Amino acid sequence: MSLLSVIVPCYNEEENISLFYSELLDKISVLTEKGIDLELLYIDDGSRDRTVEEVKKLREKDERVHLVSFSRNFGKEAAMYAGLENANGDYVVIMDADLQDPPALLPEMFVYLEQGYDSVATRRVDRKGEPPIRSFFARMFYRLMKKISKTEFMDGARDYRLMTRQVVDAILSMREYNRFTKGIFGWVGFRTKWVEYENVERAKGETKWNFWRLFLYSMDGILAFSTAPLLLASVMGVLFCIIAFLMIVFIIVRKLIFGDPVSGWPSLVCIILMTSGVQFFCTGILGQYLAKTYMEVKRRPLYLIKEKL
Repeated sequence: MSLLSVIVPCYNEEENISLFYSELLDKISVLTEKGIDLELLYIDDGSRDRTVEEVKKLREKDERVHLVSFSRNFGKEAAMYAGLENANGDYVVIMDADLQDPPALLPEMFVYLEQGYDSVATRRVDRKGEPPIRSFFARMFYRLMKKISKTEFMDGARDYRLMTRQVVDAILSMREYNRFTKGIFGWVGFRTKWVEYENVERAKGETKWNFWRLFLYSMDGILAFSTAPLLLASVMGVLFCIIAFLMIVFIIVRKLIFGDPVSGWPSLVCIILMTSGVQFFCTGILGQYLAKTYMEVKRRPLYLIKEKL
């Protein structure tokens, strides 16, 4: 029998643990009839509620349920990597516990694997229920990444993805500390089928992703899969050197023709402030890349396990 490993990252999802379990078993009954066994991995990312207790209740009645609990909150990226490391399945799928990743799509996704695809990814065709400003910046992020990165980025892409063992092993070979899994999926390649669906709101609870956290996450993606910001800093440096040279020529010509009037100090102050701001901006870009390098070379573990069942 083939084994399907379902990875479910959880952070304060006590209300959704049982709901997800019931919905998953109901929707994949077609797969179990085909001889596909199930392994359900709940990855607790340092939850502060009763998420762990709810998973243990399921474990008592179903040995296919497993738990990996972190010593603290390490983030969803670490949780997904831990799930991939602990998954034993011939096929592996990553799904959110809040049911925003519809389990009903799994049978269809398996059909595409049977057709020869290595992975089946999902993307939302709309963003109903999201704040308009958040949706706008999300779309702008994907447009930007398509232009500045050689890695494939699909607008509306979810982490909800069904993969063969070969794809999983390829992802696990990338042990970088600063992880951006959406980019890693595209970087490893393989033949991928995209499945579209309309946005589904959370079953219960509130999202853990506010605007600021999404902004920082997008910055991680840009720094991890593009060196365009470094090029931008270089181009701005050259541009301001050219402007400075032209201004010197202008001042010399003005001196020779009109003398040296005292006026113009407000514009001079503005120019100094602007160039200083650009210098700090470029220094900040370099600092971000240096900080990412610093975190990589320390070789800290991506996560620490407190409990495993």
